[in-house]
Amino acid sequence: MIRPGVAAPTQRGLAPLAPAEPIDARALIFNSSEFGAQEVASLRQAMAGDGLSSVRQAFSELRDQAEDPNPPQRTLIVAGVIAYLLGQHHLAIKYLGDVSGVGIADYYRGQVLLGQEHYAEAAQAFDEAARHDYDPVQSRLCKAGAIRLSGKLEEAERLLRDSAREAATRAEYCYQMGCIRADHGDIFGAIEYFERTVDMDPHHTAALFRLANEMNLLGNDDDAIRLYEQSLSRPPFYIGALINLGLLYEDKERYPAAAFCFSRVLQFYPNHERAQLYLKDIQAAGSMYYDEDAIRHQRELEQVMRIPIADFELSARSRNCLERAGIETLGDLTTISEHDLLASKNFGETSLREIREILKSRGLSIGQFATRSPLAAPIFVPEAVSPQEQAVLETPVADLNLSVRARKCLSRLGLVSIGELVAKTADELLSVRNFGVTSLNEVRAKLTEMGLRLRND
Repeated sequence: MIRPGVAAPTQRGLAPLAPAEPIDARALIFNSSEFGAQEVASLRQAMAGDGLSSVRQAFSELRDQAEDPNPPQRTLIVAGVIAYLLGQHHLAIKYLGDVSGVGIADYYRGQVLLGQEHYAEAAQAFDEAARHDYDPVQSRLCKAGAIRLSGKLEEAERLLRDSAREAATRAEYCYQMGCIRADHGDIFGAIEYFERTVDMDPHHTAALFRLANEMNLLGNDDDAIRLYEQSLSRPPFYIGALINLGLLYEDKERYPAAAFCFSRVLQFYPNHERAQLYLKDIQAAGSMYYDEDAIRHQRELEQVMRIPIADFELSARSRNCLERAGIETLGDLTTISEHDLLASKNFGETSLREIREILKSRGLSIGQFATRSPLAAPIFVPEAVSPQEQAVLETPVADLNLSVRARKCLSRLGLVSIGELVAKTADELLSVRNFGVTSLNEVRAKLTEMGLRLRND
């Protein structure tokens, strides 16, 4: 039975009570007669500790069941929610999209669509969740968030205020109001709302992440570290939290902790350029302090990902299909979804099972790394430049070979390409914490070598 979500009572300012006994994640996933908001909360709690590996193992079994013809709706829902919590959004949307008329499936489909920046579809999913009896107030608050992210700030604020009578005592209401204040430029008003959110729900991941970001920008490093750590205590996990926490650890010369953060990112996103760069910085540090186990694990993973498909005995049909798709290594298979494979000509369920077994033997799965961290949207798009100039502007900032301090400061601004960098003024760069005149002159010198300059220079 799938139970509609019910809002749990909140106790402002009180820490949650420790569980009386460990949560049996497998029993919760496979044997519980109901699966609703309380079961999801229990899963999050289990995944915060030793239960994460148990959940991952159970999810692998659940996926096999979900791939059967006409799987039960409960199987699809549980698999979809766990995929969302694990950050595997391509699988979450696949499973939850096959469920109809169940509120919890609509709600988490909306959460996935938010992460994929499909805001209009997310708002519609939250409407459907409310219509199918999944905590209508919570669904309405999340819909307001989707509307806000689509750029309709006034409409989102109006929906929140219309919901205030029912929702003002909820953590999600305070979080959404904090986001509204932040979008209006009222940073301290936003911080107050985010703090209220965390008072009501100490495990509200999004509020903890936003609050940590604000403390980081204000230079309150100790508070930012504490909040980032708290935001990573339960899923869903934010890659940005790991990156920012790693940078703060490095600033504090806590190199093993910083290396662990960057290695954890690379465990899920092996090609994450910034995490690779920051990890190399730590290895190159004079003290050479880094997490050797984490580095060894990452290197082993990279070696496995480079193994050619040709090393395995495959049927002629499977091999031909993979060749047509340009798939040459095991790593290539982890970056393509099962849906895309099945869409290939002559590639059927038999070939899919064959590929699954090969990857499973190496501790991998199809589409494991298909979801990448979205890059910041370009903020500088020249209208009349040559293809050569366009290529220069699209060059990654990392290629400037800046000092560690300057590179980290640009990272805090979310700058990815040189085109985004030259759209900034000197004053905008100097407003970033730890970015001084020395770093500014370094950036200007590098841009001058390329025949470029900052805006208004």
